[in-house]
Parts: sequence; structure tokens; C-alpha cells
Amino acid sequence: MVLLALYVALFIAAMLIVGLVSRRTQRKDFTSLKTVTFGDESAVRPNRAASVISVVVIFLLWGAFTGSVITPIHVPGPFTGESGFTYTAQNATGQTDDAEVRFIVHPLGEEPETPIVAPGDGFAKNDAGVIATYRSDLFRVMANDEGDDLTVIAVNGQPIAAGETVDFGDGEVTMTRRGSLNVTPSTGFQMESIWLPAPEEVAGAFFDILTNGYQNFGLHEHLGWSLIRVLAGFVLGSIVGIPLGYAMGLSGWFRGWFDPIVEFMRPVPPLALIPLVIIWFGIWESGKIVLLFLAALWIMAIAARAGVSGVNITKVHAAYSLGASKTQILRHVIIPNSLPEIFTGARVAMGVCWGTVVAAELVAAQKGAGMMIIAASKFQLTQIVLMGIILIGIIGYGIDILMRKAEDFLVPWKGRS
Repeated sequence: MVLLALYVALFIAAMLIVGLVSRRTQRKDFTSLKTVTFGDESAVRPNRAASVISVVVIFLLWGAFTGSVITPIHVPGPFTGESGFTYTAQNATGQTDDAEVRFIVHPLGEEPETPIVAPGDGFAKNDAGVIATYRSDLFRVMANDEGDDLTVIAVNGQPIAAGETVDFGDGEVTMTRRGSLNVTPSTGFQMESIWLPAPEEVAGAFFDILTNGYQNFGLHEHLGWSLIRVLAGFVLGSIVGIPLGYAMGLSGWFRGWFDPIVEFMRPVPPLALIPLVIIWFGIWESGKIVLLFLAALWIMAIAARAGVSGVNITKVHAAYSLGASKTQILRHVIIPNSLPEIFTGARVAMGVCWGTVVAAELVAAQKGAGMMIIAASKFQLTQIVLMGIILIGIIGYGIDILMRKAEDFLVPWKGRS
């Protein structure tokens, strides 16, 4: 909740500041001369300043919540140092005595010496120990105390019973059912490295794997094989899906025959098909490519069908009135006007394929970004897992940009009636 609140606050602050600056430095172009822009998609252009600030904010929040050395501001982190509390013990006769528990909270990987404390004069004896950050430790205080039928009745003067928790300032003390005290130092708002490593840890993992490879293969081989599998599945899905979509858009028989199949398979996630694909095609490359092929097939078929359905009928009538044949209408009217929808579907299909490649490489893969992520997760190497996710996202984003540029070059008439 704290992270979400900070993100929303930074979003609003950046929007107000950039909006104020933009109004003072507004450039004059065709869009700026429009009197009506709300609801006009052509007037909505991505604000580059917002894009840059968005990325910077994500890295700042990432660094702030992981204690990164590359960010100047951090949220409160876990407590470290020496702390303690007093507890009140009661014996069988109803007498009470106070004792102190002292401990040192140290960063993971360090091994400080246990603090030395005098036992004290009463039947309740002082205790000491060490606790690593993000961890807890159990103090069996009654094992040191003298007497029988002893119970702890208070911590720092606050009554406590089995299952109850008392805050002592630098953390919490919970009494177990057997009367021991479980001490949990405050963790603050920063996340432990095993859950979310700092940016420099992820960068270090990247350069290490770039130099030394991972599990006998270089980083370029892992990424290259994932890219090859995705492109193979996407191309095969397009080769089958686009003609199928055209047929469904142009023929009532084809649409009636294949529409139930396409609409049935479209909502089925590719991950659900993994067991069946393994049974039919095995665990090697053919099975992986078939899974990615199925991930792209239905999307491309629906995109091509939607492209045909979206062709302006007046263009078809105009072509018929000029004596065009069905082949000429398909070539010069339907295909050009359906390409924008097909390119949109292709971008979606490529994204789904990239999202499926990790699952496709789940079984018996020796190379691949997905295999690297899965293997690292088994050993809780979160920095490698996060590095693989970021690389998949960057490559996917780069492919999407290339597809958009290709669409602008090959389909310059998009958006024109």
C-alpha cells in the first residue's frame, strides 16, 4: 500500500509539473491548432517526458524499497544494532521478578558476538542473543530462570499471554504456547534481497552471465534460442491463421465450420495445453514450437477475420462497379484494408508468444531465457530471475517497436478512409 501510494503521488506530481511546463512551451503544429481534441485519437500522442519520468520513477522506487546504493532516498529499512526489552516472570507462589533480554540485530552474512549480560539477582535471569535482519529468534527465557512453574506475564510492563504480541519499539515479541518469547525485529519497508534484489544486484548478475554464461551456455545463446522459438511459432501461426481468418471473413461455410473451433480455443490459455503438447509432440523442440504456434494461431485468425469484416463496403461496391473480379477485389481492396488489423493482431500474438516462451521452455530445455529463469528460481537466485524477466521485456518491447515501424512503412494508409 505504501508503494502504491507513493507511485500515485509521484504520478500526479509529475503530471502537474510537466503539464505546467508544457503549457508554457507548447509547440505550434497541426494538432495544436485543433479546437476539439478530447475523443480524437489522432490528437493523442505519447508524452515523451512522461515516458522518461515513468521509467525513472520505477527505478527510484525500486532502489528506495531495496536499499540500493544508486538511489539517494530510501524508505525506512530493517532495524540493526543493539536492542532489548524486560520481561516479568511469576513463580508458583505468585512472586514476580523482572529480567532483561539483550540482543544484537545484524545484517545477513555477518556474525557478531553475543552480548555479555550479568545474570541478575532474582529468580528471573537476564538473557542475550543475536538475530539476523528479516529473521526472528526464540528466547527460552524460563530455561535460565530459577524455580518451578514459572510463567512470563508481561513484557516491558505490558501484560502478555500465549499467542499474544507486544511491541517493544524496535520490533515485536510474541509468546508461544510453551511460554517462550519469539522476537521479531522491525523490518521497515525495505524488501529482503531474496524477494526483490536491488538494481545493482540485477546488473551484476547480467554482467556476470554476459561474461561467464549460465549453465554452460552464454547469454546470447539463451536469448537467441528463445527468440528463434518465438519467431518460429509466430511465423507458423501467421501462415496458417491469416488465410484461415480470410476464409472465415469471406465464406459463410468456412466461418460456420471454423468459428466454433476458433472461439472455443481462443480463451484456452497456452499453458493449459502443455500436458497435451508433451504427450503428442514430446518434450523437445517440436513441442515448444507447437505450443507457441497454438498461442499465435487463434489470435492471427481472429485478426484477419476482423480485418476482412472491417473493410468499408463502399470500396467493394466501387471496385465491382469498375468491373473488378473477386480476385482483384481480394488483392486490391480486401488485403490492403485488412492489413492494419492484421498488424495489430501480430503485435498481440507476439506478446502472447513471448509470455508463453517461459512455459514452453519449462520442460527439458537446455537453452533459453525461460529455462534460465526457471533454473534460477529453483536455487532462489532472484537477481537472475529478475534479470531474465527484464531482458524478455526489453526484447519484446524492441520487437513491438520494429513491428510498428514496419506497419508505418508497409501500411501508410492506416487510419485513412
